[in-house]
Amino acid sequence: MKLHRLLAGLGLALGSLVATAQTAYPNKPIRLIATYGPGSSIDIIARLIAKPLSEQLGQPVIVDNKPGAGGDLGTNFVAKAEKDGYTIGFASAGPITVNPNVRKKMPYDSMTDLVPVALIATGPNVILANPSQPYKDLKELIAYAKANPEKVSYASAGMGTSGHIAGEMFQHLSKAKVLHVPYKGNSEAITDTLGGRTQLVISGVPPILPFVKSGQLRALAVADTKRSPLLPDVPTVAEAGLPGAESVAWYGVVAPAGTPPEILARLSEEIAKAVRNPEVQERFTSLGIAAGTESRQDFGKRMSTEHARFKELFKSINLQLD
Repeated sequence: MKLHRLLAGLGLALGSLVATAQTAYPNKPIRLIATYGPGSSIDIIARLIAKPLSEQLGQPVIVDNKPGAGGDLGTNFVAKAEKDGYTIGFASAGPITVNPNVRKKMPYDSMTDLVPVALIATGPNVILANPSQPYKDLKELIAYAKANPEKVSYASAGMGTSGHIAGEMFQHLSKAKVLHVPYKGNSEAITDTLGGRTQLVISGVPPILPFVKSGQLRALAVADTKRSPLLPDVPTVAEAGLPGAESVAWYGVVAPAGTPPEILARLSEEIAKAVRNPEVQERFTSLGIAAGTESRQDFGKRMSTEHARFKELFKSINLQLD
């Protein structure tokens, strides 16, 4: 009888262990939703992180591009996804802190439907011109744009993206009128500026670096408080005569609200480890971006603080997207 009970107890214990092993996270591929298209900063950095993250977790981390609506399409997909850690989003300011403050209707609430997982990196925007244009620096651009209202167009990765907001800040501070041309992603915006269909493009460093080095795009100013080590000859917006026009983009991972805290903690820990990977660090340096070092809680504070700040800014300049 005692032996029977012992065997039964062992059976229950083994069954419990097997069940735990079967449900241990992760036990299947993870989808990392990139909210902008191939070739965008989001896409480049997401794919860079996905490789070491896959190796660490022992499961494929598949980057799935869902561009559109300034990042809202992919972000809404994440917000409505199962709260199990198998669908997470690669986020940026556009769909998290910008669009909710400039659009009358949003399919999700970025402050309640999503939770922070990890800050990946930060990097400045750059104001660039097709080299055929007559202005050689930011002051000349401002003078030209004032003399030719709305005859200068600037391309961005879409409505509400950090490039769009940088352009609006440029107009607000310079009092120059330029025309915004939104695209579905950076690659299209850059392509049309290279081809002369738009005169300017505002973008993060990663996608435009080869075109600046080849002379196909002229960098006028870096929207940061310090120069980019990859563009040491390009002045900051303050040095170029437009202080206050700084626009630093951030890249991070979010998950649907309600995702179990133990899964969020595991993802946060593993992503931080992936960011510290020497190959990733080297690639970040080559792209002109800085690795994120904030905790998950501090990343959440960054999101909420920026959301509140942009709400006040956009109200003061009466910026609405619809």
